[in-house]
Amino acid sequence: MHESSLARTRRRVGVGMFWLGALAVAWMATPGVPVIFAPRASAEIRAAGLELFAHEWQPHDPLAQGDGLGPVFNARSCVECHFQGGAGGGGDNQHNVMGFEAFPTQDRPEVKGGLIHRFAVANNLLDSQTELSKCFPVIPNGIRVEGGCQVFTRDFDPVHTEAVNSTALFGAGWIDRISGKTIRYQNLKAATAAIGNEVRGQLGGIGTGRPRVLADGRVGKFGWKAQFATLEEFVAAACANEIGLGSPHMAQAKPMVSLKYPEVERDLTDGQFRSLVAFVDTIPRPVEIAPEGRPQQLRAERGKALFGEIGCAVCHIPDMAGVPGVYTDFLLHRLDDRSRSSGYRETPPVPLPEDYPLPAEWKTPALWGVADSAPYFHDGGSPTLDAAIQRHHGDAEPVTVAYRNLSDVDRAALIGFLKTLRAPTDAEPALIPPTAAKPQLASNR
Repeated sequence: MHESSLARTRRRVGVGMFWLGALAVAWMATPGVPVIFAPRASAEIRAAGLELFAHEWQPHDPLAQGDGLGPVFNARSCVECHFQGGAGGGGDNQHNVMGFEAFPTQDRPEVKGGLIHRFAVANNLLDSQTELSKCFPVIPNGIRVEGGCQVFTRDFDPVHTEAVNSTALFGAGWIDRISGKTIRYQNLKAATAAIGNEVRGQLGGIGTGRPRVLADGRVGKFGWKAQFATLEEFVAAACANEIGLGSPHMAQAKPMVSLKYPEVERDLTDGQFRSLVAFVDTIPRPVEIAPEGRPQQLRAERGKALFGEIGCAVCHIPDMAGVPGVYTDFLLHRLDDRSRSSGYRETPPVPLPEDYPLPAEWKTPALWGVADSAPYFHDGGSPTLDAAIQRHHGDAEPVTVAYRNLSDVDRAALIGFLKTLRAPTDAEPALIPPTAAKPQLASNR
């Protein structure tokens, strides 16, 4: 009797474990929960957030609890860099920032990143390339280079710099609500389709990319390298690094020349930071606006069909998790073909962590509102939509080739479709304060 009861218990446990495993597999194979509710905030909180977003910060600003602007910074307000098409839009090349990554070495196995700030509250606090090189010096004969039959070494400069253009924040709250599971699912779906194509002999297709998985297991969605999983983290980093405002979630950036810059009270209170995040969270999402006139509408419709036919929609997925018109997969993709050169390989002293983005990998940007967000690419180096498409290499090389093979009429139709993806019509106006009132602070430009 006792053995029979024990056997039944074991059988029940076994069956339960089986179904738990089956449910786990089934859950992994589903796209996740769609976004149902739009971002919301009370009018009072949103107004307070807009005031902070547009406020031109000063050293020892009365709105700040700490030292206000700085000590190092790139802009005096959020709207100074996010203004095209309204408050929260993208920025022009004049407001690009200089980012850097210091790749790992034997003495420093972790990756370090940051900005070379354009301004400081005093000359002796200015960032510079020289100061950056002092922090991360060149390693003699530190990199092994194999080219054909030749093997030699050369100096290894661990610092990689890149100009970075300000992205539009329209619809950021909707993106914040898209789950990492949905992004993983779409990646798995694309990878499965790619394998199927290869089995059928269709080689040389579009690279499937990969999600940016952060150290804590979450999937990144914000930033050109998908380095932030949530909008709150993105806003905290922007306040700290771009304006020098400490918040409850991140301390202000410090000068390279004085990393022992004294600790000060956080500039933004909990309430101020929540209001700022609430405003960014509720910035309207972009819209697709059909052009006037039947011929122009037909051309845009033809362009939208071509967008799918030549492969643009493989990475710029039109709808994601119930959010229509976002046009991205949020994955990291290689956008140059240098890594595919045969017979040439560089081996740094310490490789990048496997889950860390390579220099050529960038997150697929959302295309909603793209008509009002020039210039394009991570560095703002492409002034037009045509130039941006032609610049796609690496994973997207087949799309670029297909685009170039289109007739002039079809290329114009594709561009015509992209020009229907406009900034939201109900965005707050970007009222940038006059420059005459700005204090004369230190600048390294």
